[in-house]
Amino acid sequence: MPPSGSAARPYAQFGDPAALHEYFTHQRTSSEALPDPEPLLTNLTRGVLEVLAGVREVDQLARWLTEDAYRKLVGRANLATRARSARGVPASRPKHAILSVRHTSPADGVVEAVVIVAGPARTRAVAIRLEGMDRRWRATSLALL
Repeated sequence: MPPSGSAARPYAQFGDPAALHEYFTHQRTSSEALPDPEPLLTNLTRGVLEVLAGVREVDQLARWLTEDAYRKLVGRANLATRARSARGVPASRPKHAILSVRHTSPADGVVEAVVIVAGPARTRAVAIRLEGMDRRWRATSLALL
Protein backbone atom coordinates (compact mmCIF):
# COMPACT_ATOMS: atom_id res chain seq x y z
CA MET A 1 0.00 0.00 0.00
CA PRO A 2 1.49 3.39 -0.97
CA PRO A 3 2.10 5.89 1.79
CA SER A 4 -0.49 8.57 2.28
CA GLY A 5 -0.32 12.34 2.61
CA SER A 6 2.60 14.49 1.58
CA ALA A 7 5.10 11.61 1.82
CA ALA A 8 3.46 10.04 -1.22
CA ARG A 9 3.95 13.24 -3.22
CA PRO A 10 7.26 14.85 -2.22
CA TYR A 11 6.51 17.98 -4.27
CA ALA A 12 2.94 18.42 -3.05
CA GLN A 13 3.77 21.88 -1.64
CA PHE A 14 4.11 23.18 -5.22
CA GLY A 15 0.54 22.28 -6.12
CA ASP A 16 0.95 21.94 -9.87
CA PRO A 17 3.76 21.15 -12.35
CA ALA A 18 4.01 24.83 -13.38
CA ALA A 19 4.94 25.80 -9.81
CA LEU A 20 7.51 22.98 -9.73
CA HIS A 21 9.04 24.23 -13.01
CA GLU A 22 9.17 27.77 -11.62
CA TYR A 23 11.04 26.49 -8.57
CA PHE A 24 13.82 24.90 -10.68
CA THR A 25 14.27 27.64 -13.30
CA HIS A 26 16.72 30.51 -12.91
CA GLN A 27 15.82 32.65 -9.91
CA ARG A 28 15.98 36.42 -10.33
CA THR A 29 18.35 38.15 -7.94
CA SER A 30 18.13 41.70 -6.66
CA SER A 31 20.99 44.12 -7.36
CA GLU A 32 21.58 44.48 -3.62
CA ALA A 33 22.46 40.77 -3.37
CA LEU A 34 24.94 40.94 -6.26
CA PRO A 35 28.55 42.17 -6.42
CA ASP A 36 29.74 45.25 -8.27
CA PRO A 37 29.29 44.47 -12.00
CA GLU A 38 32.28 46.48 -13.24
CA PRO A 39 34.98 43.78 -12.78
CA LEU A 40 32.77 41.27 -14.62
CA LEU A 41 32.12 43.75 -17.43
CA THR A 42 35.85 44.34 -17.87
CA ASN A 43 36.83 40.67 -17.73
CA LEU A 44 33.94 39.53 -19.91
CA THR A 45 34.91 42.09 -22.55
CA ARG A 46 38.50 40.84 -22.53
CA GLY A 47 37.26 37.28 -22.76
CA VAL A 48 34.97 38.01 -25.70
CA LEU A 49 37.80 39.75 -27.59
CA GLU A 50 40.09 36.78 -26.93
CA VAL A 51 37.41 34.33 -28.13
CA LEU A 52 37.00 36.28 -31.36
CA ALA A 53 40.80 36.42 -31.78
CA GLY A 54 40.91 32.62 -31.46
CA VAL A 55 43.06 32.40 -28.33
CA ARG A 56 40.30 31.45 -25.84
CA GLU A 57 37.55 28.84 -25.97
CA VAL A 58 33.96 30.04 -25.70
CA ASP A 59 33.35 27.36 -23.08
CA GLN A 60 35.53 29.30 -20.65
CA LEU A 61 32.91 32.09 -20.66
CA ALA A 62 29.85 29.81 -20.58
CA ARG A 63 29.28 30.23 -16.86
CA TRP A 64 28.75 33.98 -17.28
CA LEU A 65 26.49 33.79 -20.36
CA THR A 66 22.90 32.74 -20.85
CA GLU A 67 22.25 30.03 -23.42
CA ASP A 68 21.18 32.49 -26.11
CA ALA A 69 24.21 34.76 -25.62
CA TYR A 70 26.48 31.70 -25.60
CA ARG A 71 25.08 30.40 -28.91
CA LYS A 72 25.47 33.79 -30.58
CA LEU A 73 29.06 34.10 -29.38
CA VAL A 74 29.84 30.59 -30.67
CA GLY A 75 28.46 31.57 -34.08
CA ARG A 76 30.45 34.80 -34.16
CA ALA A 77 33.62 32.97 -33.09
CA ASN A 78 33.15 30.42 -35.88
CA LEU A 79 32.80 33.22 -38.44
CA ALA A 80 35.96 34.88 -37.11
CA THR A 81 37.84 31.58 -37.32
CA ARG A 82 36.78 31.07 -40.94
CA ALA A 83 37.73 34.64 -41.83
CA ARG A 84 41.20 34.20 -40.29
CA SER A 85 41.62 30.89 -42.12
CA ALA A 86 40.61 32.40 -45.47
CA ARG A 87 43.15 35.21 -45.04
CA GLY A 88 45.84 32.86 -43.71
CA VAL A 89 46.18 34.84 -40.47
CA PRO A 90 47.07 32.82 -37.35
CA ALA A 91 45.26 33.34 -34.07
CA SER A 92 47.10 35.80 -31.84
CA ARG A 93 46.43 37.41 -28.50
CA PRO A 94 44.74 40.79 -29.03
CA LYS A 95 46.37 43.90 -27.62
CA HIS A 96 43.50 46.04 -26.38
CA ALA A 97 43.19 48.73 -23.76
CA ILE A 98 39.89 49.29 -22.00
CA LEU A 99 39.27 53.02 -22.14
CA SER A 100 36.01 53.25 -20.21
CA VAL A 101 33.18 51.25 -18.69
CA ARG A 102 29.78 52.93 -18.47
CA HIS A 103 26.83 51.14 -16.94
CA THR A 104 23.33 51.92 -15.80
CA SER A 105 20.61 49.97 -14.06
CA PRO A 106 17.23 50.30 -15.82
CA ALA A 107 15.61 47.86 -13.37
CA ASP A 108 16.46 45.98 -10.21
CA GLY A 109 18.81 43.11 -11.01
CA VAL A 110 19.63 44.46 -14.49
CA VAL A 111 22.72 46.30 -15.72
CA GLU A 112 23.22 47.64 -19.24
CA ALA A 113 26.77 48.64 -20.08
CA VAL A 114 29.06 49.84 -22.83
CA VAL A 115 32.78 49.10 -22.66
CA ILE A 116 35.01 51.17 -24.95
CA VAL A 117 38.08 49.26 -26.11
CA ALA A 118 41.05 50.66 -28.05
CA GLY A 119 42.87 48.23 -30.30
CA PRO A 120 45.89 48.68 -32.54
CA ALA A 121 43.76 49.45 -35.61
CA ARG A 122 40.53 50.91 -34.23
CA THR A 123 38.41 51.67 -31.21
CA ARG A 124 35.38 49.46 -30.60
CA ALA A 125 32.44 49.32 -28.24
CA VAL A 126 31.08 46.23 -26.52
CA ALA A 127 27.47 46.47 -25.35
CA ILE A 128 26.56 44.06 -22.56
CA ARG A 129 23.34 43.43 -20.65
CA LEU A 130 23.73 41.65 -17.32
CA GLU A 131 20.89 40.19 -15.32
CA GLY A 132 21.04 38.81 -11.80
CA MET A 133 20.28 35.10 -11.86
CA ASP A 134 20.90 32.57 -9.11
CA ARG A 135 22.85 35.08 -7.00
CA ARG A 136 25.31 36.06 -9.75
CA TRP A 137 25.48 38.26 -12.84
CA ARG A 138 24.93 36.58 -16.22
CA ALA A 139 25.23 38.24 -19.62
CA THR A 140 21.98 37.94 -21.53
CA SER A 141 23.13 40.01 -24.49
CA LEU A 142 26.51 40.85 -26.03
CA ALA A 143 27.21 43.04 -29.04
CA LEU A 144 30.62 43.92 -30.41
CA LEU A 145 30.27 47.13 -32.39
